[in-house]
Amino acid sequence: MTRPAPKRRVLLVDDEELIREVAEVALAKVGGWEVLTASSGEEGLSKAVAERPDAILLDVMMPGLDGPGTLARLQADPATASIPVVFLTAKVRQSEQQRWIDLGAAGVLVKPFDPMSLADQVAEVLGW
Repeated sequence: MTRPAPKRRVLLVDDEELIREVAEVALAKVGGWEVLTASSGEEGLSKAVAERPDAILLDVMMPGLDGPGTLARLQADPATASIPVVFLTAKVRQSEQQRWIDLGAAGVLVKPFDPMSLADQVAEVLGW
């Protein structure tokens, strides 16, 4: 008998409440994942350390600590350095997306996203 795959835990960090709500429902209902949310880079860092998610979906443009700054701090902390980060962004220029990959992001997904395919896109980027 095969064991079921472990339930994935994903931390979604975005300052826009509507984006968090739509993505949380999409990832939980369609992907079957446990979804944690944070509304800022600082809150995301705290939850990443406390909760140790399997992956982090991170908005690029946020007030205060932005996505690239949050990624740098996650990478600098041994407790969170190995957690893969996927950026969510409305910026679609290829050069910017490549820069974020070069910074260490596992991938970049574009907003607005299709809620019905978001979990599949995340799983594909992360090789799940």
